[in-house]
Amino acid sequence: MRMKSALAAAAVVALTAACGGGGSGGDEAAKPGEPVKLNFLSLAWQKESLAANKQLVEEWNKANPGIQVTYVQGSWDNVNDQLVTQFAGGTAPDVIHNDSPALAGFAADGYLMDLSDKVPADLKADIPQPAWDTVTFDDGKGKQGVYGVPFLQESQVVIANKKLLDEAGVRLPTPEQPWTWDEFSAAAKKMTKGGTFGVAWPMKSPVNKTLNLALNFGGTFFQTAEGKTTVKVGPEEKQVLQRIHDQLYKDKSADPAALGQGTADPLPAFYKGKFAMLPAGVYLRQQVAEQAPDGFEWVTLPPLKGTTTQQGAVSQTLSIAQDSKHPDEAMKFISFFLNGPNQAKLAKGDWLLPTSVKAAADPSITTKEDGWDVATASAKDLVVAPFLKVNGFDEWKSKVATPVLQEYYANKITIDEAAKRLVEDGNQVLERYQR
Repeated sequence: MRMKSALAAAAVVALTAACGGGGSGGDEAAKPGEPVKLNFLSLAWQKESLAANKQLVEEWNKANPGIQVTYVQGSWDNVNDQLVTQFAGGTAPDVIHNDSPALAGFAADGYLMDLSDKVPADLKADIPQPAWDTVTFDDGKGKQGVYGVPFLQESQVVIANKKLLDEAGVRLPTPEQPWTWDEFSAAAKKMTKGGTFGVAWPMKSPVNKTLNLALNFGGTFFQTAEGKTTVKVGPEEKQVLQRIHDQLYKDKSADPAALGQGTADPLPAFYKGKFAMLPAGVYLRQQVAEQAPDGFEWVTLPPLKGTTTQQGAVSQTLSIAQDSKHPDEAMKFISFFLNGPNQAKLAKGDWLLPTSVKAAADPSITTKEDGWDVATASAKDLVVAPFLKVNGFDEWKSKVATPVLQEYYANKITIDEAAKRLVEDGNQVLERYQR
């Protein structure tokens, strides 16, 4: 999920100033006749998303004079470091925007409120259980709790050059009849000719994409037995690894120039017709819609199918600080902010997928324009990412998986060597977190 803020460093100062003197820990009970005051830390950063967030806060404040919410701008770049300081100092915001991987540690440390008994029934029912699974964690004492309300998710789709697809005469997949990985590979080979490649795989940061797509074949990369989690790289996990590698070095249908690039880096070459298809998160549609040259026709193709179309997902979330003096009012605000129509606005602003069933049916994000119909339909394929519950995953990802997968995709090691290192080196990392 996009976590890069375009905000200046001043946001950090603003966040500290706004929350330091009036956060959950420093907020006195409202005096008679005065409104309850809540601080809402938002990590929205794109123009459309910022506008949607601020508009909803303004709507709430106008309709609820007794519960006034102060919008506090944060940054994905430093939010967790900032929160650690604020939690320790008792100055954390009442309502906190974050993503589900960050919640586990804060929940175990007792900084976030368990919302299991606080989420209203209508909000609970509007969000499918797989999304709730992404915010359900151990409290550090063996009890499972819900530590946020999930509201935005990302799926992997394929953005494609429509002219090149039409010229190749390949079948256009639909959400009801997606391409299998075999059909995808065949289409890529068919479109590889005359200096044009069928596909580009930017793999500068290969881990999340690989692990999420691996679920297409039931690959989880982790297994837990008797309370101990270990790394697993068997036939299921190797499927996507091998298929991407084959496109690069066997079929030669994947553009090697894109391999070391970040997700959006290949777009200029895409617009020039250097390759036909770009697997990417649904959010990348925004850049294509805004930057593609006049006359460039593109389409969004649905997630690929292996033995399943499942993909791993994490969620953007709203949580309540454990020290908030007004948790009931905070939940009322969250329930408003994340109702169906409002989730549709937030999803549209971030070019992501709402967890709300009602939002997913909203005409604004089911239109064919910019591939919204295909993108929104892909939400049904999302399940909790297996790595989300793995203690030590971040270190495994940075110290083991990233360099190993980069070497494998660069054809410097074999798939068996990659699997051996992912497992053996990975288990050494995980072992330290399970003692």
